[in-house]
Amino acid sequence: MKLVFAVDAIFPPLTGIGRYALELAMRLPSVGEIDDVRFLAMWSWAGSVASGPASSNGQMGDCRAVSDLASPAWLSAIRRHMAMKTWAVEVYDVVSEAWRSQLLRGAQGALYHSPNYFLAPHDGPSVATVHDLSITRYPQTHPAARRRYFELAFRRSLDRASMLITDTEAVRQELLVDYGVAPEKVRSIHLGVSEHFGPIPPEATAGVLQARGLKHGGYALSVATLEPRKKLDRLIAAYGQLPVAVRTAYPLVLIGSMGWLNSPLQRLIEQAQSQGWLRFLGYVPQDELPVLYAGARAYAMTSMYEGFGLPVLEAMASGVPVLTSSVSCMPEVAGGAALLAHPDDPDELRAQLHRLLTDETWRSQAVPLGLARAQQLTWDRCVAETVAVYRQVAGE
Repeated sequence: MKLVFAVDAIFPPLTGIGRYALELAMRLPSVGEIDDVRFLAMWSWAGSVASGPASSNGQMGDCRAVSDLASPAWLSAIRRHMAMKTWAVEVYDVVSEAWRSQLLRGAQGALYHSPNYFLAPHDGPSVATVHDLSITRYPQTHPAARRRYFELAFRRSLDRASMLITDTEAVRQELLVDYGVAPEKVRSIHLGVSEHFGPIPPEATAGVLQARGLKHGGYALSVATLEPRKKLDRLIAAYGQLPVAVRTAYPLVLIGSMGWLNSPLQRLIEQAQSQGWLRFLGYVPQDELPVLYAGARAYAMTSMYEGFGLPVLEAMASGVPVLTSSVSCMPEVAGGAALLAHPDDPDELRAQLHRLLTDETWRSQAVPLGLARAQQLTWDRCVAETVAVYRQVAGE
């Protein structure tokens, strides 16, 4: 089987979609039944992956793979800036359609997989991964330019796809309802958790945590881009209602890129920081994340909508008790191993945060449940199920 795999979503800092694309890109070349893999970048063919999980212990393989596959840093910066301009995405849509279809003419007979929603024209079988439908279900949480590009490109990508993949059954059902896609055309495949995430003893976390002014087991963690859908404003408000002693013992640490539409949220963060019970670290290097997860007393993710919610799984794999939302796909991903609360119910959210931090009986049960759930959801399993979709599409 010959495969063309799009890598335009792989650029630092990695989002959840970028992580998904990178993990597949590193593993697919090792699959025996795939004879050849070519990587389609934003405007050209990318190089091969220099090293993957099988030949790398730690994050160095990730860094080298990103370097091999990603656009140059200067181009990524321009891309982020132009993605906020409606006229720019309209121009990009026209140009990229023509340019990428021309590139794909050199890959006749190959199966084409875009792990980031959108498919260019291809004379052969095509697969697209649809991670979520937040842009149509919660349009107010996205910039206008992004909504415009989705409007231009998404429907035709659905029509071009031989098969669609979603991260969860929850999103699969939304795709069937919202777009009338035939059920047999959509397969849900859960994402995985990187082997970099796992329990780490306090003595091994000390260096990174001390440099950040933190101590092992002495903070609650949330990792999310600062954007409306993550409901960080509700998390901060509920955390501010916890007893002073709890907030003092376990300040809330936020990690994430700046995102968009977040001016009121930034003011909330500044206010809570001034009161001493919140720390905003911004974006942190990828190699620090496993330590920051493992050193936390608890993890909280209160999004109103996700396609999967990788941080929930990363926290569980790190041996950390988790609270997440009772809506969207989060209960499906948590698999009964996390506390749940509705992000728009402040009383429930505050009560569950208090339990997350102080109920030692529940916490002692949550850790092994979370570890077991994380062991079920590996990237190798995700790749195997994805290749099964390729096999089906190629056979048809």
